[in-house]
Amino acid sequence: MSFRYIGSKARVVEAIIENIGSPDGGMLIDAFSGTGAVADAASRAGWPVHVNDHLFSSAIMSYARVISSAQAAFANVGGYHGAIESLNAAEPRRGFIWKEYSPASSARCSIERMYFTEQNAQKIDGVRHLIAEMAGSNLVTDVEEKILLADLLLAANRVANTAGTYGCFLSKWQRQSLEVVSLVPRQIPDNLPKAKMSHCDVLDVKCSEEDTVYLDPPYTKRQYAAYYHILETIALGDEPTVEGVCGIRPWQHIASDYCYKVRAANALERLVAEIPARRIFLSYSTEGHVPLSILNEAFQGLGEVVMHHLDAIGRYRPNRAASAAGSEVGEVLFSIEKPAVESKEAA
Repeated sequence: MSFRYIGSKARVVEAIIENIGSPDGGMLIDAFSGTGAVADAASRAGWPVHVNDHLFSSAIMSYARVISSAQAAFANVGGYHGAIESLNAAEPRRGFIWKEYSPASSARCSIERMYFTEQNAQKIDGVRHLIAEMAGSNLVTDVEEKILLADLLLAANRVANTAGTYGCFLSKWQRQSLEVVSLVPRQIPDNLPKAKMSHCDVLDVKCSEEDTVYLDPPYTKRQYAAYYHILETIALGDEPTVEGVCGIRPWQHIASDYCYKVRAANALERLVAEIPARRIFLSYSTEGHVPLSILNEAFQGLGEVVMHHLDAIGRYRPNRAASAAGSEVGEVLFSIEKPAVESKEAA
């Protein structure tokens, strides 16, 4: 899956799975799943996975990667490829994306928001409407609907006139943004271990002592809810009140403490302490708000800690200029093994 995403673990995912190890009876919970690189690799390694993200758009993109054809047959719409063909033939609509995120926005706010061409924005609205109709008529299951939504998000992202995130649009149309938006069918494996999805704050994710939890929290000031707001709107299918030149949807109510330098250390220690699972793996970066030594010291009080230094990964580079100037960023994986909880019978 080609998707430029802040903090993506695609380049170090094999090392992460190697350190996590083989399935041991519990689930692998990817609690900040992003676009699902780690969940996907874990599923293919035999782990039953539970993906979660505070952003619905991220959760469904991750979930779609760990679903097998046994869980999503698309029996009522001529199979998966039949569903994709129907969506690509959907009638364009002058809906919310066209109204707010194409040059048509100038009729409402005197700003031409050049995220999508008018034609592509209308097509995105049309496809989103048809997915909702399919789900409302029970032509697709809840799982199948999420796969189709994930496919739409990937299609929209391919033609977005941005430098990689949605905090702003570019002032000139880029070549890819002038292409016609089209959903591309993914390869859905025949068989994978069971998978589940949640969409909630990480501290609300349900897990047990036997589960293994992988954490990839934000480590800089970038708030994902603001940076990927349009994808979230497409996924939710709502029509929020948007503001400013870039039409950003309200996001402050889900702002992450991990993105604030003064809050991050305490938030991370609390997170690891409150998760009931015994085995926890946490990814962090050498350019994060919290020095690795501080994190290591905090985690030592919670269990046995090993700090694995992974290969350097590229700094997030939204464009060619940033790629030329960007440096490598060190990636660390903390392994925290909590002591076993003594049972009441043993006590």
